[in-house]
Order: sequence, then structure tokens, then C-alpha cells
Amino acid sequence: MKVAVIKYNAGNVRSVLNALARLNVEAILTDDHDIIRSADKVIFPGQGEASTTMNYLRQTGLDKLIVSLRQPVLGICVGMQLLCRSSEEGNTQCLGVFPVNVRRFSLPTPNTDGLKIPQMGWNSLHNVAAPLFTPDMEGAYVYCIHSYYAPLCEYTIAQTTHTCTYSNALRCDNFFATQFHPEKSGSVGEKLLQNFLNL
Repeated sequence: MKVAVIKYNAGNVRSVLNALARLNVEAILTDDHDIIRSADKVIFPGQGEASTTMNYLRQTGLDKLIVSLRQPVLGICVGMQLLCRSSEEGNTQCLGVFPVNVRRFSLPTPNTDGLKIPQMGWNSLHNVAAPLFTPDMEGAYVYCIHSYYAPLCEYTIAQTTHTCTYSNALRCDNFFATQFHPEKSGSVGEKLLQNFLNL
């Protein structure tokens, strides 16, 4: 199986490659359009700022390439947010695979639970749906670090609560995405990556 991890100006890509290696998958980190287009699976990970990363995708033509892909695609963290229609971070127009507008968390008043922005640490998944998730993953804890979120919508396949209940995973046709980091989420994250690779 040929797995391509999209190379662009976003951080945290190496940890995804390491997680795949633990699953005995040798992925290629690349921005080569032909290699990405011919891969069996494509992963679009990253940490970074939405407007800067979108500008890079447009400059390299990766924006048009990504939305044209027909094989299973998995966006992670900023990768998920960029697959949405827009983001409040930098008032950014994104790729539009998911017709959802990414918003910034806002703290309740009064903040009696001591909530913080960004959300940083472990939180639980609920209302999980196949094929990325199996029933035993309901309530599982995953690692999150983000200040922006995708609201609940018809494409939500897992949800989490932090100041509000939001989409921690989305799916539209061959596009899947997680706000949390499966590569940092222990056995639960490894299982999700394996489920994606098995599609």
C-alpha cells in the first residue's frame, strides 16, 4: 500500500510518519502532485496558522489537487480545519470539502470550570461512527491541542465538549478528518489510523 503524507509549511508532520512506521507502514512525505494523486491513501496533517498554510497551498497548487483526490484522505488538526469552508483564524477561505465554518472557542462567563484556550490535553470522544471508529472507541480519550473548532453538523462522526460541543471528526465521501491528534493518542489513535488504512 502506498501512503502519501502531504508536505507543506505545517509543523508536526514527523510524528505522523513515526506513528505510521509503528504500524509497519512506510509513508512518503511529499508535495509531488503525481505521487499524491497515485497514492492509495493520503494524509493531510499539520499544526500551524490557517491563513499562512492556505496561502502556501494556493501557491503550490496543492489546494486544487487536494479537493480533486478520489482515494481516502485523512486530515488531522489544521488539516481538518483547512478542509472546511472557512476559518475565523485570519478570516481564511479554506478548501470547502466540508461546508462548515471553523470558529474560535470562547470562554463562558463566569468560567467556573477553569476552562482555557487553547484546549490542550486529553478529552473524550462521543457519538462515534464507522468506519473510522468502532463501538469500543465510544468515550475513549484522545489528545487535543487547538483554539479553533468545527461546529456540529451532518458530517460529524465524533464529538467532544470544551466550552461547547464540537466536531472532533468529520466525514464527507472519501474525505475524513480529525481535530485531535491520532499520532499522539496512544492505542486509540493507532486504531483509528489502522481503520483508515484498512478502508
